[in-house]
Amino acid sequence: MSQPQPGRNPGQRDGQPPRHRRPAALFFEPAAAEPEREHFFDLESITDPGELLGRATELALAFQAAADRAVEFQALAAAQLADPGRFDRLPAEAIAERAGWTEDYARKMIEFGRELERREPGE
Repeated sequence: MSQPQPGRNPGQRDGQPPRHRRPAALFFEPAAAEPEREHFFDLESITDPGELLGRATELALAFQAAADRAVEFQALAAAQLADPGRFDRLPAEAIAERAGWTEDYARKMIEFGRELERREPGE
């Protein structure tokens, strides 16, 4: 067996350009990834109707509480954007447009936000 010689490429024959290896041919098509079924908090795997009702109710209450809290933050933001002390204060019309509200609803949210600002923390 001969020793490798320095400066020689193993794929190169004497005096000939190097041979390039071709990639191996595929004899089958790779399987496409199966789209996973949507899982909604694993509710679809609960078989007991009583347990399903309890868990679904817990989730509904949690989402309602989260939505209520988000509305409070919207109101606070609206009140801050409409604050007369801001040099870049926005009118109710502009706030309504930004939030996708009616102008009347924006005014109510601004007032609600101001009430929330006046409350003591933790109330």
